[in-house]
Amino acid sequence: VAAALKEGRVTPTELCQQCLSLIKSTKFLNAYITIAEETALKQAEASEERYKRGQPLGVLDGIPIAVKDNFNTAGIETTCASNMLRGYISPYNATVVQKLLDQGAVLLGKTNLDEFAMGSGSTDGVFGPVRNPWSYSRQYKEKSIPKSHSEDKESNWVITGGSSGGSAAAVSSFTCFAALGSDTGGSTRNPAAHCGVVGLKPTYGLISRHGLIPLVNSMDVPGILTRCVDDAAVVLGSLAGHDPKDSTTIQDNFKPFELPNLTDVSKLSIGIPKEYHAPGLSGEILALWSKAADLFRNAGAKVVEVSLPHTRYSIVCYHVLCTAEVASNMARFDGLEYGHRSDINQSTESMYAATRREGFNDVVRGRILSGNYFLLKQNYEKYFVKAQKVRRLIADDFVKVFQSGVDVLLTPTTLSDAAPYKEFIKEDNRTRSAQNDILTQAANMAGLPAINVPTALSERGLPVGLQFIGRSFQEQQLLTVAKWFEKQVRFPMIQLEEVKRHDHDVFQHEKSASLS
Repeated sequence: VAAALKEGRVTPTELCQQCLSLIKSTKFLNAYITIAEETALKQAEASEERYKRGQPLGVLDGIPIAVKDNFNTAGIETTCASNMLRGYISPYNATVVQKLLDQGAVLLGKTNLDEFAMGSGSTDGVFGPVRNPWSYSRQYKEKSIPKSHSEDKESNWVITGGSSGGSAAAVSSFTCFAALGSDTGGSTRNPAAHCGVVGLKPTYGLISRHGLIPLVNSMDVPGILTRCVDDAAVVLGSLAGHDPKDSTTIQDNFKPFELPNLTDVSKLSIGIPKEYHAPGLSGEILALWSKAADLFRNAGAKVVEVSLPHTRYSIVCYHVLCTAEVASNMARFDGLEYGHRSDINQSTESMYAATRREGFNDVVRGRILSGNYFLLKQNYEKYFVKAQKVRRLIADDFVKVFQSGVDVLLTPTTLSDAAPYKEFIKEDNRTRSAQNDILTQAANMAGLPAINVPTALSERGLPVGLQFIGRSFQEQQLLTVAKWFEKQVRFPMIQLEEVKRHDHDVFQHEKSASLS
């Protein structure tokens, strides 16, 4: 679509209007919390002026994007899908948002999520659950036969995964070309797998976290959601690099790269970690994983089984560290500086308590409670310190595997395809998060780059993705392998019946851009 803008086949304003009308017609997906129509059109007009002068700011100039609603955006509400921050307008932009705007990208709006990004279904925010666009695709409708005539078509929809479900749904339903998510334990890769899009979690420290409302400071990474691997590389190129406002970012300059077309994979060594054959992994995904390994093997790559022995402790370890950091981070929401403030004011103490009771849902309150329990003086050594030691062992496992000559690890991203909403909510958030983060959170604990590549459709006509995990700061190698794989599997494009009505020239550009 950048080429179409450059050649004048479509203007930034037309493209922006097209996306905005698509957002309105796919409102039932509940992918967006806030639509910034006025500012988006102003940004598109400014972009159009630059194209007329022949001075676009770069590849992203005029490209419509969306941002998860836990990134601060100046002048646009940032809610974290919570009562605590409903109505909060930040005075500044997150670094990643600012970088995209500096490149001329057009910000369409803020996307839905689990409250404060705690969850793996995008079902627990105060604005309601996000619906997976594939629920309304021809591929799914043809395969899903209602169990009874009385079963309402409406009740058949499936979840997007989470917590960046709104961003994944926005990219998948063509309402934008790229979106930002956040990834603490798989929150970008999980919804990417369920929505059939590319989800990249970069190396910890490669992209600034400044302005991302923190969940777990030592694991949070801004994630990138796009429709193809090349697009993810383009967005990464404009976001990566040192930020003086985030001391955890790399000091070196980052050189944006173009991905080569890999033709020879014979020099590659692909590791298959045996521990990722996890309990609950569906037969379908297991078969797909084996098929993918064969694909590399048949193309001449070396495929080796490897062991990451501490993987089985990682979900428990993650739970302790995650809740401990959550408890610390959530202390800032006390009703004094910003956000919701309770009317109960008999004392400061009672105002604090009432504010937090009214502002947080059960999931957030539960994590704060368990985190504070792990941090109690008598428990600190027993839980928190021990979990930190196990985290080091998990990171060391990856180091050893990569030192043995393996270039990239290939694993499943999720245990199965997307669950129907009615099934998903039968279990509580904590159980679901433990199930759904099992294959993704180890990469966060080790700070490694990982990417979900949409691979095939399940028997139910829903997307299934596989995950590639790379060496630290070796995004170029990781994305090059992912691009080769993407080319081989030729994942089918979603046939959104609700969108068909909007098909005209501009939408054709969107399609060709998503297929290129």
